[in-house]
Amino acid sequence: VLFVLLMACEVKPKEINYGLDHCHHCDMTVVDRTHAAEYVTKKGRVYVFDAIECLIWDIMENDLEQQLAFILVADFNDPGNLVNAGEATYLISARIKSPMGANLSAFKTRDDASIVVVQSGGELYDWEGIKRALKK
Repeated sequence: VLFVLLMACEVKPKEINYGLDHCHHCDMTVVDRTHAAEYVTKKGRVYVFDAIECLIWDIMENDLEQQLAFILVADFNDPGNLVNAGEATYLISARIKSPMGANLSAFKTRDDASIVVVQSGGELYDWEGIKRALKK
């Protein structure tokens, strides 16, 4: 019984149920594996988002970053794979549409993002930079 209770309280990310889960910020159904995101609070509550911009707006509007154990974003080049938001590189490109219209995608590495920016145009950001860009 103790093992089950400890496992239930474990602070870790969860798999997104595409087509079933709803965005915590805008309530749209999460269907796009290339732009989804989630965060996990230090208490273990998991919140999913249909777009990276929804995740960032929610964190900034509620001043949550210090309360979070995990902040994860979909790797555009590996749909469905979530990567550490603080280590990802972000691209805003009018040629790559995201669910909420910010045209924002994330990449596991800067090299991956650099290849796509040559093909699609746009501007690259790190975690702090993308938060500033979306604040405007």
